[in-house]
Amino acid sequence: MHTSLALLLELGVILVGLSVLGAAARRWSVSPIPLYLLAGLALGNGGIAPVPAAGDFVEIGASIGVVLLLLTLGLEFNTTELTHSLRRHVPSAVLDLVLNATPGAIAGWLLGLSWPGVLALAGATWISSSGIISRLLSDLRRLGNRETPAVLSILVMEDFAMAVYLPVLVVLASGGTWWQAIIGVVVATASVAAAFTASHRWGHHVNRWLAHPDDEQLMLRVLGTTLVVAALAELVSVSAAVGAFLVGLTLTGTTAERARAVLAPLRDLFAAAFFLAIGFAVSPSDLLPALPAAFALALTGILTKVATGWYAARRDGIAPRGRLRAGTALIARGEFSIVIMSLAGAAGHQIGPVVTAYVLLLATIGPLVTRWSSDWVRRPRVERPRQP
Repeated sequence: MHTSLALLLELGVILVGLSVLGAAARRWSVSPIPLYLLAGLALGNGGIAPVPAAGDFVEIGASIGVVLLLLTLGLEFNTTELTHSLRRHVPSAVLDLVLNATPGAIAGWLLGLSWPGVLALAGATWISSSGIISRLLSDLRRLGNRETPAVLSILVMEDFAMAVYLPVLVVLASGGTWWQAIIGVVVATASVAAAFTASHRWGHHVNRWLAHPDDEQLMLRVLGTTLVVAALAELVSVSAAVGAFLVGLTLTGTTAERARAVLAPLRDLFAAAFFLAIGFAVSPSDLLPALPAAFALALTGILTKVATGWYAARRDGIAPRGRLRAGTALIARGEFSIVIMSLAGAAGHQIGPVVTAYVLLLATIGPLVTRWSSDWVRRPRVERPRQP
């Protein structure tokens, strides 16, 4: 088998570079995600050191990375907990949609976009990044926090909503009819409902089949099953992340714990490819004209997501500091916004530079603000001595 020398060299340099960035982030006590995003910007199209031979590997690795991130997130919870939380947070999801899609729709109207373009920009500003946020919660050891179920409920309902939103956007952006969009929505919604019901009722059978005393067999079975389910989810226009998350929910007890352990190195490798890929798709020269609009949308997006998380955590009876943690955790945008941008761009709706700059800003700022909120809310109050 002939292996490209350029591919091996570029991948080797990328991995060593990511190691250096990860070590620096750890030393500074920050998440490595912003550094990985900036590295992708430097190495991608139009960057200062492009790596064309490694581009295909990074793109494929990114798809696997987001699947593994959501799989390992699902391993932390079970269907009973999630179902109860989802029912309680329907009002939170409605508020999330109104607060975060409206700025994008207004911006699209002001920019003179067509109605499909307005719809695409509204979706791009609405949806948070499940991949980035799940990695952040893990890095900051916040998966066990009381506010995390509220954050997770928002993310899951956003991902489920994509099963309705994306078929509509695809049809309208390509000039299709409303009845074609409705058919796509019905098929996608029915598939999500069937998958969730199957996970809840018959998940113990899947859990029994996937469990194996040998770590290698466990890894191969869980990863293979997850990729198949993710592919089937994509086939019916549902996010692969939703399919991976549902597989994670079906695994419980010691099987879930062992699966987390054996999959952690793979998750970290491919998650790094996912963060790189966001920057890879961007040409820095295209971003400068879009920065004013992107900055305005990013500032609005920070405020609206903080308000969403605050409200959702409040419904769970969380104290104000936990509400702030929940709100800042939702700031980052990422994979879905990029997908929406690609769909709109393929249909000739030019929202690419604005969405790309917006995603990069919030994917970079979001982890920093989330880390700041974690540090700030833990800081003990210092009683000042009273003046005599």
